Amino acid sequence: MGSKKHRLQIWLEYAVAFALVQLLRRLPWSGANFAARAVTRVLDRAAPRMRQVAQKNLSCALPALSPEQRGRIADGVFESIARLLVALARFPSLNRSNISEWIRYEGLEHYQAAKRKGRGVLIATAHLGNWELSAFGHALLTEPMDVMVRPLDNPLIDRLVARRRTLSGNRLIDKRDAARAVLKSLRKNSAVGILIDQNTAASEGVFVDFFGVRACAGTGLVKLAHHSGAPVILGFALWEERSRRYVLRFYPPLEMTGDVAADTQRLHSRLEAVIREYPDQWMWIHRRWKTRPSGEPRFY
Repeated sequence: MGSKKHRLQIWLEYAVAFALVQLLRRLPWSGANFAARAVTRVLDRAAPRMRQVAQKNLSCALPALSPEQRGRIADGVFESIARLLVALARFPSLNRSNISEWIRYEGLEHYQAAKRKGRGVLIATAHLGNWELSAFGHALLTEPMDVMVRPLDNPLIDRLVARRRTLSGNRLIDKRDAARAVLKSLRKNSAVGILIDQNTAASEGVFVDFFGVRACAGTGLVKLAHHSGAPVILGFALWEERSRRYVLRFYPPLEMTGDVAADTQRLHSRLEAVIREYPDQWMWIHRRWKTRPSGEPRFY
């Protein structure tokens, strides 16, 4: 199956994931949210390392906060994941007639202006808010796009998620062989969404200042922008508690200078600013600062 996992483990994980998706899809709205939060609370307790990573990240990135404040942000991360699970489970029920009940736009004019240039659009996004709903909702509200994805390590769950991701017309690009496919999409004036916030090996990125700590960031998106001339804009689906739905916010285009390191830093500085506005919606449980500059001690 192309996975290092044992076949039984693959099927057991898939059975749990499939049952959870079906449960969250069929329960009433309030019940689905309650169940999803219960699942993430169990996950929090069953895998304490995730919260430990979050606390380490938060203590270094936001040192001015008290332990109680950092704890509340970590709680919010698991609540944000719960909302994402509910949305993903209900993708088959979402369509053009009801998608606005889930998400609305801010800054769509930035996307439209970028498209009018005719060079495609590179949408830099992150594990912030609901990254699954952002692309899915955009396809229904405006037009389908291409989304770069990294295959999950369980091939059965990967297919389950891929089917949902493409229900609104979006197309998936495998991250392992992406450059040619992305450039082809851009030449067709399509939009391509790329997650930019994960840790990267030193051989594949450059070190940037991210929350005052050196972090290794991938340079792929910036290099694609330099090569294609496609505009780069940031876009995120951010939860609004007041309206009880998401806002898909596109930001003004980011200037590309041709300097890979400088442009990568500028991109992550802009990302950091948005995360600071919505700290409890970013994936602090990811080991973002794992790769260290040569000679530095391990972060985790």
